[in-house]
Amino acid sequence: MTSGAQVPGAGVRAPAGLAAARSPARRCLVILNARAGGAGTEDVAGRVRAALAAAGADARVVAAEGDIGAIARAAAGDAEVDAVVAAGGDGTVSAVAGGLAGTPKPLGVLPLGTLNHFAKDLGLPADLEEAARVVASGAQRRVDVAEVNGRVFVNNSSIGIYPHAVRERERTRRRLGKWIGKWLAMAWAALRVLVWLRPLSVRIRWDGGAGPRRTTFVFVGNNRYDTALVATQRREALDRGTLGVYVATAPTRLGLLRLGARALVGRVDPGRDVEALEVASVAIESHHRRLAVSVDGEVISQRPPIRYRIRPGALTVLAP
Repeated sequence: MTSGAQVPGAGVRAPAGLAAARSPARRCLVILNARAGGAGTEDVAGRVRAALAAAGADARVVAAEGDIGAIARAAAGDAEVDAVVAAGGDGTVSAVAGGLAGTPKPLGVLPLGTLNHFAKDLGLPADLEEAARVVASGAQRRVDVAEVNGRVFVNNSSIGIYPHAVRERERTRRRLGKWIGKWLAMAWAALRVLVWLRPLSVRIRWDGGAGPRRTTFVFVGNNRYDTALVATQRREALDRGTLGVYVATAPTRLGLLRLGARALVGRVDPGRDVEALEVASVAIESHHRRLAVSVDGEVISQRPPIRYRIRPGALTVLAP
């Protein structure tokens, strides 16, 4: 900088009697998943309103019981809404993102879930008040989303053991009560699924390659994941414009157990344990009439082929 140059506004006070110019408050529609909130939904809504008000945002909170994506899509076309905020876990964030992808309306995230993978990879603070400040005054940034058979997801999707374990976990918690806890229920569910699990025979097609595979799972991420998979579930970037595809090479129960043990301590070998691809699209073919597919923690049933694609820069987010 040339000597004597002055940064505009630096060290300059507004004249007496005049207030400094201030940007208008960001007008937010906050979507809560009422089904996930249970009896505490009103308490959560109150905390969210208070945090956003303290951050200077003008917020309206909606406890949604139906199609969250439809609410987000409607808000995307509302000129009175500056940003749509997902207050909840990864499932809620994914549903809201599905309604906003492809539109200029930004997504804000208040991470109130258990794992909050998307929020962590976006670099958002875990504290509600700090996250609210990002919503109120954060910068807009474009990131990728992925699709499976036309359905948007922000984290990952898979076939094989994981969606079956999720279903078994939910059955276990309904039978034994939520006191058992999600992690213990998931561990028990995974063991039960391993007893009857049969490897999938699939054919995987991608741009420039194709081939049959016999595997216990196929994991597809919105962008590339850490190869440790289970241990960290982290991504270095959300805007590389590619899918991260991981196929277990061991087609047996014992092989899957060994892979799980290595993944928990971050010792997965990408060449030996998992075949990894980084592609723009991939299709999974199978002789099964339908396959269970996990999509950001929710399990849906789909008719093969299961088609995945990346949508680069399709989602605008509010980030630090």
